[in-house]
Amino acid sequence: MKQVILGTAGHIDHGKTTLVKALTGIDTDRLKEEKIRGITIELGFASLKLPSGEMIGVVDVPGHEKFVKHMVAGATGIDIVALVVAADEGVMPQTREHLEICELLKVKKGLVVLTKTDLVDDPDWLDLVKEDVRDFLKGTFLDGAPIISVSATEDEGLNELLSELQKLVDSVEPRPSTGNFRLFIDRVFTIKGFGTVVTGTSLSGHLKVGDPVMVYPQGLESKVRGLQVHNTEVNEVYSGQRTAINLQGLEKSSIERGNVVATPGSLIPTYMVDAYFEYLASNTKPLKNRSKARLHIGTTEIITTVVILGQDELAPGEAAYVQFRMDKPTTTLAGDRYILRSYSPIRTIGGGHILNPLPRKHKGELKRVVESLQILDEGTAEDAFFWHLKEVGLKGISRTELAIRTNLPPKVFEKHWQKALSDGQALLYDRESQKMVCRDAVDMAKKMIVDTLERFHRENPLKPGLGKEELGSKMPPWLESKLFNQVLLLLSKEGILIQDKEWVRLASHKLDLGKNEEKIKKEIEKQYLQSGLTPPFFKEVATQIPGETKVKYDVLDLLLEEGVLVKVKDDLYFHRKALEDLKERLIKFLEDHGEISPAEFKKLTRASRKFSIPLLEYFDSTRVTIRVGDKRVLRSKT
Repeated sequence: MKQVILGTAGHIDHGKTTLVKALTGIDTDRLKEEKIRGITIELGFASLKLPSGEMIGVVDVPGHEKFVKHMVAGATGIDIVALVVAADEGVMPQTREHLEICELLKVKKGLVVLTKTDLVDDPDWLDLVKEDVRDFLKGTFLDGAPIISVSATEDEGLNELLSELQKLVDSVEPRPSTGNFRLFIDRVFTIKGFGTVVTGTSLSGHLKVGDPVMVYPQGLESKVRGLQVHNTEVNEVYSGQRTAINLQGLEKSSIERGNVVATPGSLIPTYMVDAYFEYLASNTKPLKNRSKARLHIGTTEIITTVVILGQDELAPGEAAYVQFRMDKPTTTLAGDRYILRSYSPIRTIGGGHILNPLPRKHKGELKRVVESLQILDEGTAEDAFFWHLKEVGLKGISRTELAIRTNLPPKVFEKHWQKALSDGQALLYDRESQKMVCRDAVDMAKKMIVDTLERFHRENPLKPGLGKEELGSKMPPWLESKLFNQVLLLLSKEGILIQDKEWVRLASHKLDLGKNEEKIKKEIEKQYLQSGLTPPFFKEVATQIPGETKVKYDVLDLLLEEGVLVKVKDDLYFHRKALEDLKERLIKFLEDHGEISPAEFKKLTRASRKFSIPLLEYFDSTRVTIRVGDKRVLRSKT
């Protein structure tokens, strides 16, 4: 069944609450202060049965100018508005402000209820008021809407009003119940024996008793203990319903109006949002850049700084792209409507819709930022999908965060996700956390790696390559290791680079030793070959050979890479032939005797402990021997 919310709007003391009571039998003024003062202070809620038997939710809002922020909270999520105008007073200041708020929130359907007709004796006066209301509504979404005259106290006009409401409800498009559940909290209270209860209008998705939920922006985890719609317990709620949720394990003090109940992991708190902003023509002066204001998103009010992008100020009636920098975090999604009210004196000055719920702080040249936001504002769903994918660059983005940023219907999001992968427009580099990066970012990472290797080869022509770990350290810190490894793999498959053990080099890199380098190489190899199992430390060798120290160490790396020399410990190298000969003699000794002590090994090498102990440890590390007590045996025979 279709779920519809009717909201009231209008000036104080124009009969909104009395009208709701006449239609529903429910007095929405529940506070003691409201009863004493005779005015609505807080939001009121009721359910209305239409002629068809259909039940709709009703939100009654306060009309006093001091409580407009409550009206804004109540107007969030309504499908139809009943603009209430008292016949004896006509259009008043909050009539205008409430209509502006409904326009900014893009309420699409509604009617006008001319109340207190019993106080007007002159039919001509009633006609004049109706004409004045029609003129007032010209150019608005209520232009041409029905104007129903009623007297709630005399029970006159109510049937006609119900009939018109039925027509409006029939014309409302049902809200989809797909996607994640989300509800802006407008009331928090406790019920003895049940605990904390929150209410609001379900904006999307559906929710069942027992489902896990999270309260944002605090990130409080809970579970649904019970659900109510129209004061009736239900097992499941859908988008568009006035909903009461009994939350398990949470204290009332930890939650407040403006918080959001949603599917866990479906929202990300933020201190900034990018938005399209309309500055009302009714304003009397320009809005200066970086002005303080009151931002109303959903049911929350947050003090914010309005950063007008690309302009110093906004004249009344103008629109612009802005960034709101808020004093406290909230959660919102692309497409959410908002209202902006001035800091002091407080009045509604404009509103619009959210474009980017998780932006970066914009600095410097703002022309590109404005052009980017124009894509989000006027482009297609596909444009928005790829804009966010490209915006994160090399940082990559998870499926969950991309879904939050774009706020696309699940089926539409899935279509673009799959298309991006199948067309090669994006790379899924982390299957576990479902993280992807756009093709442009992959190409950028490729270029960074190739440029780094080219520079390294240019500066170190005798080195076989750059260590993979060292290469990774030269990349930006936000380039994840999984993406780095994927890009290396792609470059290897494309034949651009070669990975050899821990070394990485460009396929085009060739070692080309000059005469001087060849001479140094031969001299180093000669010294180690002649020294056998008692080699000098390399720093000693380096001082005996003419030439640049760096070149000598580069040649050493080359000899190690070619396997001519073997590193046994820091600065201690042996010629491969000496080690191979010793290995053969060691294995024969162990085959004949079964084990060897350090003293016996020292005799075998004819070398001092300075060399024999590192050599013993070397054969342990290369899995030729294994230590048993203070002796060694062949590993293959253990």
